[in-house]
Amino acid sequence: MNLLFAFLLQAEGAGGGGMMWILLIGMFVIMYFFMIRPQNKKQKEIANFRKSLQVNQAVVTAGGIHGTIKEIADTYVVLEIANNVKIKIDKNSIFADAAATQQAGK
Repeated sequence: MNLLFAFLLQAEGAGGGGMMWILLIGMFVIMYFFMIRPQNKKQKEIANFRKSLQVNQAVVTAGGIHGTIKEIADTYVVLEIANNVKIKIDKNSIFADAAATQQAGK
């Protein structure tokens, strides 16, 4: 932090604000590649997963409920969480594929 402050003071003392603009743009580029871009990529992966849902697929909801998809509609899915126990949930609350979750936990 002290080094950054020293560069900013030096740029102001030299009479030109060019160094300040270079540092500001550099910080934005770093933020884009380390924060914004990975988040957008993850959101696209989740959207593609939700579009590829199929009947009889084991899934986990955002609330941690494990179940099997029995019916798919435009905005909701019907999950069977036990024998003859079905719940209707919003499609956006499907979190992950249960098989992939179990393999990652081993």
